[in-house]
Amino acid sequence: MWSLSVVRRGALTALAVSAVACARQAEPVSDPVTVLFDDRITEVTQTLAAPNDLWVVPEDLPRVNGFELKPQGACLDELCIPVRQDVDSDLFVTRSGQGWFNATELARVLEQPYAVDHDHRVWSLGQVPIVLSAVARSGMAPDFELPNRDGELVSLLDFRGKKVLIITWASW
Repeated sequence: MWSLSVVRRGALTALAVSAVACARQAEPVSDPVTVLFDDRITEVTQTLAAPNDLWVVPEDLPRVNGFELKPQGACLDELCIPVRQDVDSDLFVTRSGQGWFNATELARVLEQPYAVDHDHRVWSLGQVPIVLSAVARSGMAPDFELPNRDGELVSLLDFRGKKVLIITWASW
């Protein structure tokens, strides 16, 4: 049974306030959590028990969503979201000397959709809209591989700098 929670930035300000309050009282749990993102399945062994948010140790953040917690904030390439790490906030708290990062609050800030199945402890994170729009603005297709007529894998990168016509079709 899926218990679906999809949240975007600007929706339910009270939810963010209650998330921090829950994280302030939460204790680490040892049950693993599964995170689905960008065609990856990641097992996270340490989380804070919070009913509406996924709090992970900063070291797990790159595996969870590709971001890295740096002194200036949560960064993905040149994109950085400021995060104060010296006081508790919606994005970062410290419990028993361990820092915890709120991956779902970052998703809300980025307007990144997510869903959670609480019964099975599975979180699914969608694509980050600002990253997708950057790809669209660049006019460059992301790399992918497909088999040619001889069954050999051909990468789009093999044709970098050349014009490529991609034809798709479906039988339905």
